[in-house]
Amino acid sequence: MFNPDSLSARYTRAMHRFHARLSTRARPATAFTSTPEPRTIGVFAKGRQLLAGNFLFAGHLVVAPETSIWDLDTPDPEFEEDLHGFAWLDDFAAVGDTPCREKAQLWVWRWIDRYGKGDGPGWTPDLTGRRLIRWINHAMLLLQRQDKDQQARFYRSLAQQTIFLSRRWHRAQPGLQRFEALTGLIYAGLALEGMGKHVKPAVKALGRECQARIDAEGGMPSRNPEELLEVFTLLTWASAALTDADQPLTAPHQVAIERIAPTLRTLRHSDGGLARFHGGGRGLEGRLDTALAASDVKSRQADGLAMGFARLSGGRTSVIVDASSPTIGEESQNAHASTLAFEMTSGRRPVIVNCGSGVSFGEDWRRAGRATPSHSTVALDGFSSARLGESGRGWRDEQLIDAPREVPIQMSPVADGIRFEGGHDGFVATHGLTHARTLELTFDGRGLAGEDLLLALQDNAKRQFDRVMDAKKLQGIPYQARFHLHPDASAEIDMGGAAVSVALKSGEIWIFRHDSGAHLSVEPSVYLEKGRLKPRAAKQIVLSGVAMEYATRIRWSLAKAQDSAMAIRDLHREELDLTH
Repeated sequence: MFNPDSLSARYTRAMHRFHARLSTRARPATAFTSTPEPRTIGVFAKGRQLLAGNFLFAGHLVVAPETSIWDLDTPDPEFEEDLHGFAWLDDFAAVGDTPCREKAQLWVWRWIDRYGKGDGPGWTPDLTGRRLIRWINHAMLLLQRQDKDQQARFYRSLAQQTIFLSRRWHRAQPGLQRFEALTGLIYAGLALEGMGKHVKPAVKALGRECQARIDAEGGMPSRNPEELLEVFTLLTWASAALTDADQPLTAPHQVAIERIAPTLRTLRHSDGGLARFHGGGRGLEGRLDTALAASDVKSRQADGLAMGFARLSGGRTSVIVDASSPTIGEESQNAHASTLAFEMTSGRRPVIVNCGSGVSFGEDWRRAGRATPSHSTVALDGFSSARLGESGRGWRDEQLIDAPREVPIQMSPVADGIRFEGGHDGFVATHGLTHARTLELTFDGRGLAGEDLLLALQDNAKRQFDRVMDAKKLQGIPYQARFHLHPDASAEIDMGGAAVSVALKSGEIWIFRHDSGAHLSVEPSVYLEKGRLKPRAAKQIVLSGVAMEYATRIRWSLAKAQDSAMAIRDLHREELDLTH
């Protein structure tokens, strides 16, 4: 994402406006040739709130009853983009009553009056694609009881936006934005009279984008699970629209769907939500299941790596680990320093989480959410395993640099479950220490045993460790192993400070224990969730100590209360010689 005040950004916006206004001279469409079935999913409660004048977009709430959506004082550009993308039409359609229909019609035709000639912030390729999909999806709702003049204005605007998109889709940022633009163009080309000529080029371009952005394992460069879901959803929508029109998909398009579906199943927790890594959230409720069903792809991956994540599952418990380096360079604007962090869900209840993306809460929260201490892993001395680099183009363009280069991992069966072993060198340059993590989940999902090692392995790493120790006057290098809890989980230290009991709303009690010589505490944390007005208060379990030698071991376990004895099975195993 580029700085909105840069010269290139201003030039791009000027060209968008030029082509938007030029498109108004084109011959308009007069009717639908076919209307795709509505596939976008709205939320009934959001539709009712919107009707009442509660405008909640991009983490901001504007309460303005009896005010047109286009007369609001928008708090930031992201809020304004959400308005012009028209995804809120899904929520009105979810309610579907007369007041919602009339309000939706009023706001759509007011948009045509105010912005339909090519003016305003909504004329970008991705927003135009998003808007076209919603207008076409909900055309029956919007056109109900409209006279011929109103219908003609609606069709004319659809045609103008389609022509604009045919000329400007290539200016959308690669990735999700370009997928939105091309899917919107395919939708409109199939649905509108006189726009069919745009379908074939758009289908070919979509295939090329699939080849460029979807790798052989069904992942994307951003490693953002929610972004992968959004792209997958767009691909299934485009596939369904083409199939309904008896038009073929390109091979790369079909292959991308077949590759992504198993990856998303791997990245889904036992409660149905996605793992929250690299700027992504849990995904809109119902969207993942709907997209998977629409894809008609039944295959799933065995426990193992998918898009750089490892999954362990047993019984009703899922554990998902970030088992790769974060994306660096131009692709890293939303990447997090979360290597070897994990999340754990028991049945329908998340237990261990990451803090999440703070993008909707401002610059400070965005930076905090990307840092290693905001993830359930080990951090050293307040450092992250990857640094934010100054790009000079505004905070929204900061990139991760100095990320781990070596992240070896191994998955293997053990007698009563499955084991993950991984390591990263993200702290070698700063402290001379490699972080290695082992996780073992039992087959029944009732026990998770973990071990974290901080190791100075090579001679140069040991010299760096010694330099840091000298700078700290031989007082040791502070570390913190953090286990962020979901806001719905409560935690209390018990058993004389030796354990933490974690209570879930389902009634389950999980016991956290350790045998590491570290200090055990329960501290405040936050849960950064899209669509909320402010971060949610939460707690975190913290094991804190100091690394004094070339090898430091941190051992811990989580087990359901009735299985707490099993949870410490590894706490008394034979000590290893960590110096080798």
